[in-house]
Amino acid sequence: MGQWLTERTGQQFIVENRPRAATNIATEIVVNAPADGYTLLLVSVPAAINTTLYGNLTFNFLRDIALAAGVMSIPLYVVTKPSVQTRTLPEFIAYAKANAGKINMGSAGIGSAGHLAGELFNTMTGVNLVHVPYRGNGPALAGLLGGEAEVLFPTPPSSIEYIGAGRLRGLATMGATRSEAVADLPTVAEFMPGYEMSAWYGVGGPRGMPAEVVDKINKEIGAGLADPRMKVRFADLGGAPMPMTPAEFGKLVAHEAEKWARVIRRANLKPV
Repeated sequence: MGQWLTERTGQQFIVENRPRAATNIATEIVVNAPADGYTLLLVSVPAAINTTLYGNLTFNFLRDIALAAGVMSIPLYVVTKPSVQTRTLPEFIAYAKANAGKINMGSAGIGSAGHLAGELFNTMTGVNLVHVPYRGNGPALAGLLGGEAEVLFPTPPSSIEYIGAGRLRGLATMGATRSEAVADLPTVAEFMPGYEMSAWYGVGGPRGMPAEVVDKINKEIGAGLADPRMKVRFADLGGAPMPMTPAEFGKLVAHEAEKWARVIRRANLKPV
C-alpha cells in the first residue's frame, strides 16, 4: 500500500518499522506526531487487543488515533504438524478433549492474535490447549515444525507455503467465509457457529488530523483497493481488500476491542 500511495500521489511514503511491545512503540510515536497527515500508522489487530491487555499505556488508542481507512482482512488458519493423527477439525477437537492439558499450542507471544485465537478456541470448544509463547511468528512456526508445539493459529503469509509443501496440515480457516487461497479448507464457524478470527489492517493518524486529510487518505487507499493488481497481490497473501469509511473502520476497531477484552479478562492474561 505504501508503494501504491507513492505512485498514486507522487509523494514518497516511507515505511518505518518499529518492532517490539506489540505495536505500542509505533503507536505512541504516531500519537505524539503532528496531526498533519505526514505521520501515519498501520493499524492492526494488536491495537484492539492492547486496549485491555496493557494497563499502563501513555495513550488511549480509541481516543488518540484518528482512523482513516481499512486496507485488508486476512483469516488465521488452524494448522498442525503432520504427525498429529487428525485430518479434520472435528477430529482434532475430539483428540484435544481426549488429551486435555497435554497439547501444546504455539503463538507469537502472550496477547498475540494467534494466542487470543487459541484462547477463544479453548472457550468455545471446551478443550484445554496449553499455551507456549514464542518471540514472534517465525520462532512459533519453527517450534511447530520442530515438534515443540502441536497446533498453531498463524496468518496465511507465514504458513501457506508450508501447508502447500505438506510440512504442515491445514485444518480450517478462521474467517467468516472460506478463503480462495485454500478453498478446500472449511471455516471453523462451519463447526462452531459464531467463531471468527481474522487479522485486519488499516491506516490511521494522530487525533486531530483535518477532515480533508482523512478524506484524502481514504480516497487514495480506496483507489488502490479497487486496482486489480492490488487484489491479486492480496489474494497471494491469502487476504482480501477491506475498503471502509473512517466511521466503518472505527466501528470495527471498537467492536474488536470489546470482543478481545472479554477473552483477555476470562483468561486473566497479562503481558510479559
